[in-house]
Amino acid sequence: MHHVFYFNGDADNISWAIQTDNSIVRQNRIHVEIYKNKITDIQSKYVALHVGLFWGIGVFIIKNKDSMKIMLDEKIMYDHFTSHKKIEDEFIMEKMRFIKQLIMERKLKIKFQVINPDENLSMKST
Repeated sequence: MHHVFYFNGDADNISWAIQTDNSIVRQNRIHVEIYKNKITDIQSKYVALHVGLFWGIGVFIIKNKDSMKIMLDEKIMYDHFTSHKKIEDEFIMEKMRFIKQLIMERKLKIKFQVINPDENLSMKST
C-alpha cells in the first residue's frame, strides 16, 4: 500500500497526518513533560515523525513493505535524511536512528519530498 505522511511539531505539540488513497487520518498530541517547552521546533518535528510513524505501524495503517512518501516542510530535514552530512544535534541524531530503525525493521519503501508549509496536511484542521 502507498501512504503519504505529513507531520509537524513545536514547543508544545506534535501532529501527523497519514493519507492513504482517499482517506486521511490525523492525530495530534501534547508533548510529554520531558520535551514540553524544552526542545526546538525542528527537534519537535523529529519527535512528530518518530511518534507518528510508530503510531501508524501500531494501529496497522502502515504495514510491512508498504511504500511511503514522507513530506518534509524543512529543507534541513531533507538534507539530514538524504545526505551524509554530519549532524551536530545529538537529540536529532537519536530520533533519526529510531526512525531509520523503524523503516528498516518494517522494510518500508521511503521517498522524501520537500513541500511548502502551507501544503502540510498535518497543520490543517480536520
